[in-house]
Amino acid sequence: MSTHYKAVQITTDQAGQIAQKLYRIKATAIALPGEVDFNFRLKAEQKSYILKVSRPGADLEYIDFQQKILQHVAKNADGIESPTVLPNKNGAYLSEFTDKSGNLRKVRLLSWTEGRLWSQVNPQTHALLFNLGSENAKVTSALTNFKHQLAHRNFEWDTAQAIWTTDYLHLFNEQQKVIISYFQQGFTEKQALYATLRKAVVHNDANDYNVVVSEDLQNPTVKSIIDYGDAVYTQTINDLAITIAYAIMHKPDPLNAALQVISGYHSIFALQPKELEMLYNLVAMRLVISLTKSAINKQKEPENEYLLISEKPAWELLEKWYSINENLAYYSFRKVCGYPAQPNQNAFVTWAKASSIKLTSLFPSLNANEVLPVDMSVSSTWLGNEDEYSDFDLTQYKLKQLAKTKPNAIIAGGYTEIRPFYSTNAYRKEGHSGPEYRTAHLGVDFWLAPQTPIHAICDATVHSIHNNNADKDYGPCLILEHKTETLTFYTLYGHLTQSSLSLLCKGDSVKKGDLIAYLGQTNENGNWVAHLHFQVILDMLHYKHDFPGVAFPNELEVWSSICPDPNLIFKQNGLNLAPKKQLNEIVDYRKQHLGKSLSLSYSQPLNMVRGMGAFLIDTTGRKYLDTANNVAHVGHEHPRVVKAASGQIAILNTNTRYLHENINAFAEALLSTFPDELSVVHFVNSGSEANELAMRMARTATGERDFIAAEIGYHGNTSGCIDVSSYKFDGKGGKGTPEHTHIVPLPDAYRGVYTGKNTGKKYAAHIQQQIERVQEKGRNVAGFICESIISCGGQIELPKNYLETAYRAVRGAGGLCISDEVQVGCGRTGSHFWGFQPHNVVPDIVTIGKPIGNGHPLAAVVCTSKVASAFANGMEYFNTFGGNPVSCAIGTEVLRVIKDEKLQENALSVGNFLKEGLTELQKQYPIIGNVRGQGLFLGFELVNDKMQPLAGKATYLANRMRDFAILMSTDGKDNNVLKIKPPMVFSTEDAVELLLRLKTVFAENFMTDNL
Repeated sequence: MSTHYKAVQITTDQAGQIAQKLYRIKATAIALPGEVDFNFRLKAEQKSYILKVSRPGADLEYIDFQQKILQHVAKNADGIESPTVLPNKNGAYLSEFTDKSGNLRKVRLLSWTEGRLWSQVNPQTHALLFNLGSENAKVTSALTNFKHQLAHRNFEWDTAQAIWTTDYLHLFNEQQKVIISYFQQGFTEKQALYATLRKAVVHNDANDYNVVVSEDLQNPTVKSIIDYGDAVYTQTINDLAITIAYAIMHKPDPLNAALQVISGYHSIFALQPKELEMLYNLVAMRLVISLTKSAINKQKEPENEYLLISEKPAWELLEKWYSINENLAYYSFRKVCGYPAQPNQNAFVTWAKASSIKLTSLFPSLNANEVLPVDMSVSSTWLGNEDEYSDFDLTQYKLKQLAKTKPNAIIAGGYTEIRPFYSTNAYRKEGHSGPEYRTAHLGVDFWLAPQTPIHAICDATVHSIHNNNADKDYGPCLILEHKTETLTFYTLYGHLTQSSLSLLCKGDSVKKGDLIAYLGQTNENGNWVAHLHFQVILDMLHYKHDFPGVAFPNELEVWSSICPDPNLIFKQNGLNLAPKKQLNEIVDYRKQHLGKSLSLSYSQPLNMVRGMGAFLIDTTGRKYLDTANNVAHVGHEHPRVVKAASGQIAILNTNTRYLHENINAFAEALLSTFPDELSVVHFVNSGSEANELAMRMARTATGERDFIAAEIGYHGNTSGCIDVSSYKFDGKGGKGTPEHTHIVPLPDAYRGVYTGKNTGKKYAAHIQQQIERVQEKGRNVAGFICESIISCGGQIELPKNYLETAYRAVRGAGGLCISDEVQVGCGRTGSHFWGFQPHNVVPDIVTIGKPIGNGHPLAAVVCTSKVASAFANGMEYFNTFGGNPVSCAIGTEVLRVIKDEKLQENALSVGNFLKEGLTELQKQYPIIGNVRGQGLFLGFELVNDKMQPLAGKATYLANRMRDFAILMSTDGKDNNVLKIKPPMVFSTEDAVELLLRLKTVFAENFMTDNL
């Protein structure tokens, strides 16, 4: 610590003494950051205060300025909680004391705003960023008429005076100089525009430590912007720039984060376009000032940590900001403030409407002036699944067949279309909440034969002709520049022949109608179907030889302004964009016309349109990692399963009264996975139907009606299934336990009736008790139904010896044992194909549900020959769709895929990896009270330090994981268990992603707050 700093420093002990002496406040002092004053929080018994102690030689005029600005804000601010100046024991608002070195110090006391500093808030959501902007704007509004002579002082932290930083460029390394000088030069060049902007006194320092946020952890709001020590008379837009500069630090997508702040600010204090034109540079210049001050002060006071506190994140942000095109940022600012994003957008629309350009202008050799639209969107059924659209020959064939339906038309489409091709890592970025994908297409594609001649639609100059195969893999690309009386725009032609490169050179003049290129072969345009990508561009931004052909959906409004609809030129009815139903319209219709008891996942519903392996994809092309859908057992829309279904449905689908090899083949394949005793199968359509039939079989075989079932068990949605599902009849709308149902405690060794090891026999003893109660009524039990891992109960693993003891008791009373394998069967547990197998038992009946059909309505009941014979009492069992050829083809293929792709082995290895990862997280975050399950059927429970369930935090976690594009769900007796039962193709990479996002959310305030 430097001698000077040590000599003037005020310690926390001294601060406490000052508070006692001058203000008669007995409090504990806690040091706060500060550059001009020494600041402390005083924590008294009832309330807190801020104590500000000046350095020696403090400027009295400056202190007067501070006092008056606080008083002005307190009087004029509408809806702002601002610090209040408090008097000392003598009634004075300014105090003083002499330190041990004889220096006179000025002292002030301010009210304390309860809450958290911005730096302590996690997560900083879009809603909070918006709120920060709006609160900042309220301060701006309150200060518009504040006057004080000192506000016009020379001040290095005033962005308007930032030119001084150019004198210190030598303090940075060469790479840093490039970035800093870029912004300094831009700031200098725009001084004429800058001088015309609105001015007023502004706060000038809404940094991480000057913004107070409410204690509400789920829906926080900005309560106050404090510390007016840097207030200055300057351009009002500077204040927003400063707020942005600090708010977007540590954000993966700083531009998107900045837009939230700007939107909030503009909602209170309307921004002008010319202010927005300066904003990108002003954000950077605040960072330049901060970094320059740090560089200087490191030499003066190297021990003063506050001076260095934001240096690293400031550099990281400045580098990211430098990578953003300035015009793109400006257009984004305009759009969020309600202005046309690209200023020439309206001029282009006017020109295009007046033009007489037709498709024949572009393709005169085809003599076709209408289009045949093709749907290649993420929801396209024409496009098919990934295996289909990735198959060039198949797609080419389909396009040729489509062309035959309208021979004189050009197949075209795609403007702003959300396409599945781009939901890959090559088009991915890390957004504010997890991965985002550049899926929105910005041009129109014309699907034509290779070598089709392309002609200029109007006069132009060649901006660029370049082969992008080397680095972009989409072939030669031509960009023409067009000038009209009112604007300049560009047209881009992608996927051309190599020979097109020799037709034109950069700078060549082109006349309307001139031949400019030929459409490329497949091997010249990325090895896909030959097509011309045609795009209109109003600003080339920083691109020279190419231009983005796709955009992120949340940026589409900006990019579609930069790249307006090409059909404004061609005016083709077939290319007109059909209006899309908004999410609220879909929800409203559903609420009105679908069953009122039908629920939706998440408070903000998801509109899913495509499945792919372990992912679901929404209308924006965003991929969501699905950890909750065990029904898509071998992966969403598995190509082999789809092919099996479509192949069989194309030739026959009928009932089981006719012979068909498929039903025997499926039965043989399915029964081969069971012990020999289980040798007869009945095919049905759902897990509910399977359990309904299983109970009917048990009642027929035993002549009894009573069933024993586990607490919080769920076995289906039919009346009979509901009657044995405690999860339903003990829940909302339920009527309690039916007469012939007998519930035993949930065998939960973690928080159940019996805990710890060796609880199996204790829990199973309740089954014998229920049997005796039934027998006391002169009846007996038909059976016992139980999942081998209880799913809705919270992924409860059955204790050792539980099933073995339970089955012995039930069979001793003449009842049958039903193992409900709807959720956990078909290899999901990894170690065995069926969940009952590790328990050293063989059930009398096993029920299997939709996972065996990968989501197709297929289910089965497998039983012993003895049970099957008893059920065949003369009454025919017939199921119209159970065992139909299509369903059986699907079921057989699912079993083959499980075997061929080693999905049971995958469930074991990935499940073990994931379970170990969750256990490691548990060590760091004790809110995870228990991790349990087997294979890819896992769960973890959230509890406080007294093992009380935390349902609210479980719900929060599931919803926050959705924000990060991971689908999870909660369940359990207390709704505090997160279930993990993904498609069996769930990979180690997927598990790593899940663990990463879980760790992120567990670190958030709501999850780490007092449990």
